[in-house]
Amino acid sequence: MTTEQSGASAIADMKQGERADWLVEPIEGVIFDMDGVLIDSEPIYFDIEKSTFVHFGAQVEEEEHHTYVGVTLASMFEQVQQRHRLNCTVEDMLSFHVQHVMDVIREHQELRPFDGLVAWLDWLHEAGVPMFVASSSPRALIELILERLELRSYFQGMVSGEEVAHGKPAPDIFLHAAKQLGIAPERCIVIEDSRNGVKAARTAGMRCIGHQNPGSGSQNLEQANTVIHSYTELFALREQLPFYRRNAE
Repeated sequence: MTTEQSGASAIADMKQGERADWLVEPIEGVIFDMDGVLIDSEPIYFDIEKSTFVHFGAQVEEEEHHTYVGVTLASMFEQVQQRHRLNCTVEDMLSFHVQHVMDVIREHQELRPFDGLVAWLDWLHEAGVPMFVASSSPRALIELILERLELRSYFQGMVSGEEVAHGKPAPDIFLHAAKQLGIAPERCIVIEDSRNGVKAARTAGMRCIGHQNPGSGSQNLEQANTVIHSYTELFALREQLPFYRRNAE
C-alpha cells in the first residue's frame, strides 16, 4: 500500500469510526506548536531539564518528567519546586535553565526540522493558508529555533507562553494566535505533540492533529481529531482536508 493509499484509508477509517464533522468546516489557518512539532527538540530539552533538576536537588523520575511536556517552563518549575520541596525559588530555576537552553541551542550542530515538514509548509504556503506558531517556550527561544531551522518566513507570527495569562492546557495561547491571524477558532487547526497541547486546542474550539513522536514520550493524544506519525503521512492527506485556499480564488 502506498503512502497516498494509507492516508486515504486513514480518512475513511475516521469517517466510519468517529464523527467526521471536523472534516466539513473549512480550515482557514494552521497553528503549529514548536517543540516536538517543528523540531524534535524534546530529547534535547529533557537532558537539559534533568541537569537543572539535579542542580537544584530534585530527583525527577521520567514518568513525572513527561507530564510536563507542553506546559510553560514557569509552570513546570513551580510544580517541581513544590512537589520536591526545593530550597530555591522558581525564578532561580528559570534563570539558570533558560540561559543553559539558549546556549545549547545556539551551538547545537544537528538542529533540523522533522522530515517532510518543509514540503508540508511549502504546500500550505502555495495554497495561501496562513500559519502561526504557538509555543509554551520563551519567545527568544522560539525566534532562535525558527532562525536556526530557516523556517521563520513561513509564519505570519508567533506567540509564546510568556505572553498569555494561562499556559497549556488552558486555551489562551491558541485563542491569541487565532485572534492575531484574524480567523475564527473553529476555522483553525492545530498541530500538537502533547496531551496538554491537544487539550488546549480542543478547549479553544479548534480542530487538532496529534503528532505522535517518540521524542515527546508516550503522550496520550486521544482528544485529537486524528493522529499522524510523520509529515509524509500528513502530506498524503492534504487533498482530503477541507482547506480554504485563498490562492485558488
